[in-house]
Amino acid sequence: MTGIMRKPKLELLPEIENDCVSDCASRKCSVPRMHGLNSLPEQMKAFISSMHCREYPLLINQPGMCRRNNSSFGLDSPMLIMAIKTQVGNFENRQAIRETWGRSGLVTGESNKKGGIVRTVFLLGRQDSSTGPHPDLKNLLELENQKYRDILQWDFRDTFFNLTLKDLLFWNWLQQYCPTAVFVFKGDDDVFVRTDAVLDYLHKRWEEHNLWRVRANETDMDLDLFVGDVINNAMPNREPSTKYYIPEHFYKGRYPPYAGGGGVVYSGSLALRLKEISERIRLFPIDDVYLGMCLDRLGLSPVHHPGFLTFDLPESDRGNPCAYRSVLLVHRRSPKQMLTLWKQLQNLPGQC
Repeated sequence: MTGIMRKPKLELLPEIENDCVSDCASRKCSVPRMHGLNSLPEQMKAFISSMHCREYPLLINQPGMCRRNNSSFGLDSPMLIMAIKTQVGNFENRQAIRETWGRSGLVTGESNKKGGIVRTVFLLGRQDSSTGPHPDLKNLLELENQKYRDILQWDFRDTFFNLTLKDLLFWNWLQQYCPTAVFVFKGDDDVFVRTDAVLDYLHKRWEEHNLWRVRANETDMDLDLFVGDVINNAMPNREPSTKYYIPEHFYKGRYPPYAGGGGVVYSGSLALRLKEISERIRLFPIDDVYLGMCLDRLGLSPVHHPGFLTFDLPESDRGNPCAYRSVLLVHRRSPKQMLTLWKQLQNLPGQC
């Protein structure tokens, strides 16, 4: 009914331990005591050494993104804010998104149905020097931001295991600068989203929720919606050579249900609840799983939607525009593929 499954509240996850004192601002983070720490892969050691650090300064901000005077349409709140995780060097991905499914402004629904204001922001850390030498792209990023005003960058190392930080820091930003956004899309910069179809889906959920509130006389009840490609009963990867390796003494048992595959949609009100509960849940190096942990602590489970295609369409269908009629998100697409697919999907209902 509300786009999310409720369940009894579970208390399975450890609270944050406050017994280590360190200067996170200067990145001099003490390493907690942990059996076998020195034998872990470097990325895991780096994560553990700074996992209690949750506040990082904003290097680039967009404080006016959701203000009324920033909208030529005279609307207070965006219907959908799209928060895209990207890295400094991925300019082509960002530009392809801006020119296609991530366009900011008034977006109509599919077949010119009711749409809404969409605002897109890109979430970045700073380039990670530990992965090798990188060209200095700071000036180019500043020029990009001057032109598009859609970059949010924080002063932390932009690594795979630090993707969880982007969720936490974005929630902080959302609460301060865009707390009335109705819905949030959180995704990677290598997915393709049918934004018009997503808006149609969200309007339907919103209308259903409002009807339910009236009938139940629960006018103050927020919409708890969290939708994506849900993965159940997943076990941590115990192979040290893999990207997703999690040692058993760091996390035991199965993961709670979580939505993966490059993108999820959730209500703005739930985003603020996720921010609040995350302050009591130890950070985890896999961002999709961490969102599942936060939902679990709230007594909620994500809802699966078959339109979120984690593993893409069958290869034989990928070039057929009509195969995308029920798709909301598909993973993965290169910048060139995004541009091509965008052109192919114009006026999709009329073609099929």
